[in-house]
Amino acid sequence: MCDFTVFRVFNPSGTAVNGSDTCRRFPVATAASPLQHTDTPKGFVLAVSSYVMWGFLPLYMKALSHIGPVEVVAHRVIWSVPVAGLLLVILGRTRDLRASLGNPKMLGMAALTAALISVNWAIYVWAISTGHALDAALGYYINPLFSIVLGAVLLREPLTRMQLFAVGLAALGVLVLVFEAGRLPWAALGLMVSWGFYAFFKRSLPIGPNQGFLLEVLILLIPAIVYVTWLGVQGTGHFGMLASDTVLLSCAGVVTAVPLLVYANGAKLVRLSTMGILQYIAPTMIFITAVAVFGEQIDRARMIAFPLIWAALVVYSIPMIRQARAQA
Repeated sequence: MCDFTVFRVFNPSGTAVNGSDTCRRFPVATAASPLQHTDTPKGFVLAVSSYVMWGFLPLYMKALSHIGPVEVVAHRVIWSVPVAGLLLVILGRTRDLRASLGNPKMLGMAALTAALISVNWAIYVWAISTGHALDAALGYYINPLFSIVLGAVLLREPLTRMQLFAVGLAALGVLVLVFEAGRLPWAALGLMVSWGFYAFFKRSLPIGPNQGFLLEVLILLIPAIVYVTWLGVQGTGHFGMLASDTVLLSCAGVVTAVPLLVYANGAKLVRLSTMGILQYIAPTMIFITAVAVFGEQIDRARMIAFPLIWAALVVYSIPMIRQARAQA
């Protein structure tokens, strides 16, 4: 056993990440639990590259904005299966997957996480395609703080004063948005809640991140194929109609799996505290893309709310990084 401090590392593509997926822990170094004490140049490049790829994902999804979110998600599921399957074959890690297919309890938990990740994907695609990319950035910014709340409420993990202050700042930012708009930022909150609970329940899956991801998309495969087939029969599907749409839809599996593979390799070669800071690259790029490329407006409420949330993330991150380095 080892002592640990929770540090949430999320990934805005909606795919599981290394270790216990979206919930990272900083263990005290032991012979059975080695830590990466330094940042290698290769690891840093790989880690940054993965988050940059996730940061550019809105541009890809925007090109599919004329296609319904559910259809996009269905193709993302369908085309992720061969990519993730090939990856496991290359890595030689198919044994765990075969064992999990015969475990009803694991299949039940995987079905729950698959449902949560499909909801997260659908909200993300909808937000990008309908001009709510800023809400997507907001959701992924506040997700680590929501994970802290989940840990405190569901796992009774104690909160420090700094963590409470950070959560309070983020909550204040959301309240500003609600007061100004007169409604909840549903897209941001939907992404936050679906991803937060996905990360929480993902911890119960005793299977590697790559195997777990393939198991989830396998569970979603039949519904996805049925839906895409139904669209084709109705004549409302986009696959096979235009070459550009067909290529974009069929590459959805690649844009899901490649950043995950790059991340998984980079995470082994840099410190966990470094990964904790790098995780904000993607939502920052989404924020910039929303404003500079998609032309979304930063109204008065967002001019107040986003700095509050950024300040909350700084308050949250600094003591966690210091503690991680001390433990290392």
